[in-house]
Amino acid sequence: MNGFSLQEELPTYSKSQLALRNGQDRPEIWIAYRGYIYDVSKSRLWLRGMHYEHWAGQDLTEELIDAPHTDDVFLRFDVVGTLQ
Repeated sequence: MNGFSLQEELPTYSKSQLALRNGQDRPEIWIAYRGYIYDVSKSRLWLRGMHYEHWAGQDLTEELIDAPHTDDVFLRFDVVGTLQ
């Protein structure tokens, strides 16, 4: 995982903490998927915290079931924590 060795434990964030990283309230743009939180701030596809009909600062696990991409898309982003 980017930024963390396997020996290090990832920080845990609550849904309310994740919600603050929506690209509006703070400069960070984070999303959660399958229990992990990804920093998508550098992605041009997440400008202003929105990607198509998806909003940042949320757990998108259920919403991405029908996504046109595979889970490999998340390899592009840093894992910053886990969702509580």
